[in-house]
Amino acid sequence: MDHDPKVPTYQTSDPTSFAHKSARERWPAIVTGAIDDVHRTVSCIPDSDKDALAEGKAITSALATLKYELQHNRVLGPIADDGFPDVELYNDELAARGPPTWHNVEWLFSECYLYRRIATLFSTATTKPWRDYDPFYRQKMKTFRSSRPAVLELCARYRQIVEQIRASSRDAPVGADVTDPTEIEEAEKLLFVEMAEICLWGNATDLSLLTSLSYEEIQKLQGSNARKESEKNILVNDFGAAFAVLTRALKAKREIRRVDIVLDNAGFELFVDLILAGYLLATGLATEVVLHPKDIPWFVSDVVPKDFSALLSAMADPRAFYEDSPDADADADDEPDNDKPAPLAEEEVANVQFLFDHWSHLHGEGKLILRPNRFWTHAGSFWRLPAVAPELMEDLKESELVVFKGDLNYRKLTGDAAWPATTPFTEAIGPLGPGSGLRVLALRTCKADVVVGLPEGKDEEIRAMEGGGGDFGARKWAWSGKWAVVQFSDGKA
Repeated sequence: MDHDPKVPTYQTSDPTSFAHKSARERWPAIVTGAIDDVHRTVSCIPDSDKDALAEGKAITSALATLKYELQHNRVLGPIADDGFPDVELYNDELAARGPPTWHNVEWLFSECYLYRRIATLFSTATTKPWRDYDPFYRQKMKTFRSSRPAVLELCARYRQIVEQIRASSRDAPVGADVTDPTEIEEAEKLLFVEMAEICLWGNATDLSLLTSLSYEEIQKLQGSNARKESEKNILVNDFGAAFAVLTRALKAKREIRRVDIVLDNAGFELFVDLILAGYLLATGLATEVVLHPKDIPWFVSDVVPKDFSALLSAMADPRAFYEDSPDADADADDEPDNDKPAPLAEEEVANVQFLFDHWSHLHGEGKLILRPNRFWTHAGSFWRLPAVAPELMEDLKESELVVFKGDLNYRKLTGDAAWPATTPFTEAIGPLGPGSGLRVLALRTCKADVVVGLPEGKDEEIRAMEGGGGDFGARKWAWSGKWAVVQFSDGKA
């Protein structure tokens, strides 16, 4: 708390904030989903495994108690000790805060506390399958399975990218018939931006935005209505600054050109994150990419290491994942789905497996690295990073660029504080800003109140739009995911 910004933060008691809606509507629904998931697993345990059955029922009961506390505005109680040092950090902060009640507490702290408390129910378990159990895993895989059309489209395009990169040299961009150095770099920049925009928008991405690689087609796409429609919703766009940093490192022929990605969601978003990572490695804009997942189930859909291996397993045998496997995601009470998925074409299978082979090779070579850290699931903001996790801070300084994905990471970067919308991004991220030794790039579709770095009057302009929240005294426009910011800070300058 001592290291957080000295600016008021968003509270669950504020009816004009998304925090208010989250505490009263979203969180009970999320816990209900976890209860249903655990119940389904309990129903599959044989009667002979009495210990696992009993423990599963006890976890279900504990989740129901948590839901009751949420709905009836009870006091947040201490987290049970599961042997991890962050329990003490949580409980000390809880005591320092009052302790608070669910409907009158800082949003960021209480939401992290909610997921840490859920995780404790499994980390203290003693039987299988409850040790290391993820109550959100089914949901994550179901979402990835439902993204089949987008996955297949991107696999085909990504294969084209990598194969053309392998066939080309660095003196011309992929698929281009130009030799002018300025045009070459501009084409490469446009390709980088297209790949990064896919990464930004995740599931919301219009696949028509992905470039078809040639210089002429890049130019056409740059002027297309689809791209322009998307670009107008990126309120701050610092992709160019990020590309300049990576290009300088490449031209300087630095032996190690590392990019870090602090991950957000599993499933399709992890898939597109890996597309960006593979692209950076294939083009030489990076020599290694370090991926930072969470190490406990977090905010329903956040990546844990198991999600990485599950995604690769799905891609290793796409027919089993998309065709042959039973619909394990359908509830027993649902009506059966008689529409069997269409079989994959041979070329589609080959494209998916191409990505699996490419990414597995990069991972095996040590160029694509998975590096979880407990800090990412601490309760507080990233303003605490230098003081609370100095070793992680020093490690991140070795990177050319640290990419923070998603809304929660943005909230943590800015302390989830009620900054004026015109506050510079470099100021709002505090000790990770100028002079920090970190180059930060935030890719964020807005799904919470906090937003910084906007031009004067922009917040007021969007609030005045239909559904923008101006008539309610809120920043509702920032809750929907329709708008995005791409913000850069050069802490090495």
